[in-house]
Amino acid sequence: MTVTVDLPEPSAPPLAEVHADVARDARAFGAYARTGGWAFALKVARSVRPGGQAAGETPKISAKEFSVLAGCSAERVMRYYKAWDKASDDGLVPLFEALAPGQDVELPDADVWLTYYASRSSATSERGTAITAAAEAEGIRPTKALEVAENPTALRAAILADPGTAQAARSALLDRLKDDPALQTELARDIARTDELKKAVASETRAADRIGYVRQIVENGQIRTPAGQTVDAPADLRAEAERHLSLLDELDGSEESGEWATEAYDTVKNLVAQAVEADPELRVQERRTKFYSSLQRATKVFEELTLDDADDIYEDDMVQRLEDLQAAINTCITALRKASPAH
Repeated sequence: MTVTVDLPEPSAPPLAEVHADVARDARAFGAYARTGGWAFALKVARSVRPGGQAAGETPKISAKEFSVLAGCSAERVMRYYKAWDKASDDGLVPLFEALAPGQDVELPDADVWLTYYASRSSATSERGTAITAAAEAEGIRPTKALEVAENPTALRAAILADPGTAQAARSALLDRLKDDPALQTELARDIARTDELKKAVASETRAADRIGYVRQIVENGQIRTPAGQTVDAPADLRAEAERHLSLLDELDGSEESGEWATEAYDTVKNLVAQAVEADPELRVQERRTKFYSSLQRATKVFEELTLDDADDIYEDDMVQRLEDLQAAINTCITALRKASPAH
């Protein structure tokens, strides 16, 4: 059987036994715990005269004079002043004109303080407003985002030292790139000037192209032959492409896709070559397409030769090369004529 005994809680010492300075600190702490920054904003609001009110009309003093007495900057005083001003516009606290020095009023809860108070002057700038809006959209306190924005050296140190921070920075940059053409250009320029990044981009582009080659076969059911023909993919080839693509799609973001992409591409490409060789009609058409493509390229190159200044550029080797080319063309023409149906 368990017996519960209620013990008396230790009682606080009578106020008469507490040092006056300790009691004052405790009361100040309690006021701040309940009201947060409102307790200090009230001191500013009831002591600093509003704009447009002359010094002789009120015992209140200017924000600069108040800051001298407080031993802080006038800018800091004005941040509390502006917070009270915004809250008074919303009817949360009395107007400045309704307050007298030393007057106490009921203050809002501490939870709403940060809604009105900008702990940094940058928060009121256009840049600060944008950062604040982005922070609120991400569900974090704007003061945290503003602090990071005002200390890029600290941000750089965190990115260099911590993979998690670097990953967050990378994701943020990618999101920003979508709507920032200037940043796109700058980043592309940085990549072009950095050999390691150029190699990495080339490698990833090659892997993406190879994955795209396999994906196109799976999704469209067609293959592109080495000569550039587009034909329907055999069922077994398409099934093998689907198998490799499923392996690629299962890779997570941290896994390298280069080797997997190369294996898939090489396997499928070999199967395409085998499919071409296994089909006599396709094989002939492939040779015809490849030959005609080469002929078009050769014709274009020869047409681009400029012979107007041949007198000035004569070389024996040039003549010999052209004579060899002429002989090769004659041989080719003879072979084609023999293969023609009419012959």
